[in-house]
Amino acid sequence: MRYVTATTEQEAFSSLRQGEISVVAGGTDFFPRLGDHKIMPPVLDITRLPGYRGVSRNDGCWRIGAATRWSDISNADLPPAFDGLRAAAREIGSVQIQNRGTIGGNLCNASPAADSVPPLLTLNAEVELVSEAATRQMPLQSFIMGPGKTCLKEGEILKSVIIPELPEGAISSFQKLGSREYLVISIAMVALLHIPENGQAKAETRVSVGACSPVACRLKRLEVDLFGVQRAEIPRQINSGYSDALSPIGDVRASKFYRLHAAETLVRRMLTGISKESISG
Repeated sequence: MRYVTATTEQEAFSSLRQGEISVVAGGTDFFPRLGDHKIMPPVLDITRLPGYRGVSRNDGCWRIGAATRWSDISNADLPPAFDGLRAAAREIGSVQIQNRGTIGGNLCNASPAADSVPPLLTLNAEVELVSEAATRQMPLQSFIMGPGKTCLKEGEILKSVIIPELPEGAISSFQKLGSREYLVISIAMVALLHIPENGQAKAETRVSVGACSPVACRLKRLEVDLFGVQRAEIPRQINSGYSDALSPIGDVRASKFYRLHAAETLVRRMLTGISKESISG
C-alpha cells in the first residue's frame, strides 16, 4: 500500500504525475467501498494541504475549502442563507463521520443522494479546480455529470467551493426523508432558498431536489412561477407539473413512484412553511 499525505500542492501534483492514484479527503466513502480487498490502491490524502480547510469570506463571496469537515460547516458562523447547508451537514452520517468526512469528498463521490448538493445548488455554488497548469472554476451543476462521475480532468484536484454573496434577508432550509431519522441514505431530499425583494431585484425562490434523479437538480419551472412572489403569497402559487425534471429510480429503499411522491410532498411542505415568520432546517 502507498499512502501519501501531501503537505504542499506541488507534492500532491508530483504524486498525481507518478501514475494512477486515488485522491481522498476524509475517505468516509472511499474506504468502505473497497470492501474486503486485500490490495489497497495508491492513495493521495489532501486534508493537510494549506488553504484546503476552513470557511472564509472575501471579494464578494464565501469560500469553503474542499477538506473542510462537516462539523466545521455545521459550527461555522454563517448567515441564515446557509442554514440549509448547515442542516445537511448535521444529517450526514454519525458525529464520527461528520468529524472526518469533507465537503470535497462528498462532491467528488458524486452520489445522487449526496446531502450537500441540493443546498449548494440553491446557493449557486461553483467549484474551484486546480492542476499544475491552471486553475478553473465552474458551476457545481456542471461539475457533477452522473452517479460517481465528475468532470475532473487527469491531474486536477477540487480545491474549494465558491458561493456568491447573498442579499441580506436570504433564508434557506433543507429536509430529507429516509427510512429512519439518522444514519440513513436519503429517499428524497429538498433544499430551498428564498431571497426577499429589495430595491434592485424582485423576490426569488430557489428549489433543489436530490436522490430523485441521476444528479440533484433545481426545479427551474417552479422557480420561474415563484419569481417575484412574496413569501406570504407563495403557497397560492404552487402549481402542478413542476416535478417533470425528476427521474427517480426504484431500489431497496423506495420505489420510483414513492420517491416522486415524497419529493413533491417535501417541496409543498417547505414552500407552505416559508410563508411563516421563519423556516427551519
